[in-house]
Amino acid sequence: MIPLKDLNKSKTVPVVTTFLVVACFVVFFYELAAGKYVIYLIHAFGVIPYEITHGVDIPPPDPFTPYGNLITHQYLHGSFFHILGNMLFLWIFGDNVEDYFGKIPFFLFYTFCGIVAALIQVFAYPDSVAPLIGASGAISGVLGAYFILYPDAKIVTLVFLGFFIDVIIVPAYVWIIFWFIMQLLSLLFTSSAGGAGVAWFAHIGGFLTGLFIAKWLISQKGKPAKVT
Repeated sequence: MIPLKDLNKSKTVPVVTTFLVVACFVVFFYELAAGKYVIYLIHAFGVIPYEITHGVDIPPPDPFTPYGNLITHQYLHGSFFHILGNMLFLWIFGDNVEDYFGKIPFFLFYTFCGIVAALIQVFAYPDSVAPLIGASGAISGVLGAYFILYPDAKIVTLVFLGFFIDVIIVPAYVWIIFWFIMQLLSLLFTSSAGGAGVAWFAHIGGFLTGLFIAKWLISQKGKPAKVT
């Protein structure tokens, strides 16, 4: 299922969400311009679990130290499919979460979810030297928050079932539960192969982080206005 949009209008201009989308695309086009040297960018600014768990810096040197890369890795992406998928999710679900959190708190929340997601992946594979890049962990946190804040919002979804293609509308909680189950199944099926390719632990960890933070924030601020 591919989300196309939500029917949950935000009350404010999504400044931070827009900034994050633009920033990720700017960095991605810089990666493309780097050509064959992009591998150095990914190793210098991506999260390498071995560096974090052993406190070392594997060449090329990290300008922000291995720990600073817990932030910088969130703006790097490995392909057009990678960035388009991530930015679609962020654009659809980010504006309403930003609406509820507020501008600066949302940016801090997003960044924190990305950091926690990366650390969970790091400790799942502490000796891995494969760089971790992408905004998926942070965006998973946004999905977790959306699940708590706007469970009844309607998601316009493109559905593929073999040769059957249709556009349907499903409640956000159904869509997000389906997404979360897919992350769990993907983790189970790939864990025997070392989890290579996609950081499923980061997706799940980011989601749970966003979910718990949103739940705590509701206890402080109250629930957002009901979606109509």
